[in-house]
Amino acid sequence: MIKHNQFVKLLKKINLEINRLLIDNLNKLNYIQISKITKSNKFLLSFVASFFIVLSYLSIPNIYDKAEISKKLDYQLQKKLNIKFNLSENISYNFLPRPHFIYKNSSIIKNQSKISKIEKLKIFISLSNLFTLKNFEVQNVILEKSNFNLDYLTHDFFIKLLDNDFRHSKLIIKDSKVFYKNKDNEILFMNKILDMKYSYDDKNFTNKVVSKNEIFNLPYLIELNKNKVEQKIFSKLNLDFLKLKANNELDFSKKTKKGFINFTLDKNKFSATYNISENNFIFNLFDNLEKSKFNYRGELNFNPFFSNIYGTMEEINILYLLNSKNLFPQFLKTEILNNKKLNIDTNIFADEVENINDFNKIFLNLKINEGLIDIDNSKISWKKNVDFLFTDTLIYVEDGELILEGNFNLSIKDYNKIYKFLLTPKKNRNELKNIKANFVYNFDQKIININDIAIDNNINKNVNKTLEKLKFGKNKLQNRIYLKKMINKALTFYDG
Repeated sequence: MIKHNQFVKLLKKINLEINRLLIDNLNKLNYIQISKITKSNKFLLSFVASFFIVLSYLSIPNIYDKAEISKKLDYQLQKKLNIKFNLSENISYNFLPRPHFIYKNSSIIKNQSKISKIEKLKIFISLSNLFTLKNFEVQNVILEKSNFNLDYLTHDFFIKLLDNDFRHSKLIIKDSKVFYKNKDNEILFMNKILDMKYSYDDKNFTNKVVSKNEIFNLPYLIELNKNKVEQKIFSKLNLDFLKLKANNELDFSKKTKKGFINFTLDKNKFSATYNISENNFIFNLFDNLEKSKFNYRGELNFNPFFSNIYGTMEEINILYLLNSKNLFPQFLKTEILNNKKLNIDTNIFADEVENINDFNKIFLNLKINEGLIDIDNSKISWKKNVDFLFTDTLIYVEDGELILEGNFNLSIKDYNKIYKFLLTPKKNRNELKNIKANFVYNFDQKIININDIAIDNNINKNVNKTLEKLKFGKNKLQNRIYLKKMINKALTFYDG
């Protein structure tokens, strides 16, 4: 009985101890929760207070006089960018994502004339000290939807911007246009700036500008680095749509600037040297200095504008020139050369046609006169048996497609060799001395229309109808077979 009572007392004691521990733990838990809630409230209050303090600090520029702000910002802009802005009275302030002022309908003044209209100008300022207007410091500047009007006095506006200090600031130009004008205030061409950014290159210790552009709806990327110590400008040009890249080095230490460019066109590489003086540009384009397969020299005079270009080469790629997707046709399609102020005379001699052994002795005479482009008096020979002469030609764009129109004259030296090449049946081998015709070639559709064919001054309607429209494909062998077939078909109608 005694043992039983002792056991019961032990159980009660254990139960009491368990209850005590539970109560103590619950009390501790409540204290922790209350303590957490208290701390949470303190944090929340601190956060709210800090938020309002920061918000109040960032809002301080709103209390300053707008005229005084503009005066201060104008001074800072001239100091940092060496640009005279005509800041409008339409000003607003935002502190997100960083404190900045927004001006609408401002402009840039150069040589006492307005060279740019800016729809939106954003001027970002430093966060360091907003308590006083004196401590305002301009950092990044963004120009949006601007129109620049540059001429022979201001053409280097974007280059001279590289003389500024961009170590602690950036200049960005977005969605803008640049109009280049001549002395008569006529627009030569327009360049779209999609995104241009001036900054500092920490690796090369130089200012740089990277710009995404469009000219005649053709996109290109250009990067410039200016080293004021060496007095050189290093640039990169990338035209992806033409598979063309260029790396340029320009030495501007002397009055006559000298440059060197390395080009990569698809898989081909070539180089150029050039000199730029006040009124002209002289260049030499080549693939190799020691054993050059081609060499072009030229001179461009700026005022008045005219150009003489001449060159020699072992082979000329006629098929490349005729392919509408390649550089030359695409450049012609921009119509940048269709300017009445341009006068260009280009003469190129080549011994052979690349990948087409039948043709040789090529003379390409490309002229641009008062906006008209032609290849009059250009010549090419076929196996020394036929001489082609092109006259009354014109290159133009119609409905977005490149067209070459003109006349050709074939002087035939040995018609038997022509028939042998064409595998013409003997019954159709009449004497041939001269063939004249009018033609229209569409670079994009690869179609040539031949009209008014006169064989030894005789016009045969069936011959004209057969060769009226020739359409070429991508396969050179198939084109050769197709052309032989069509010519032989036409010859069945010609009886001499």
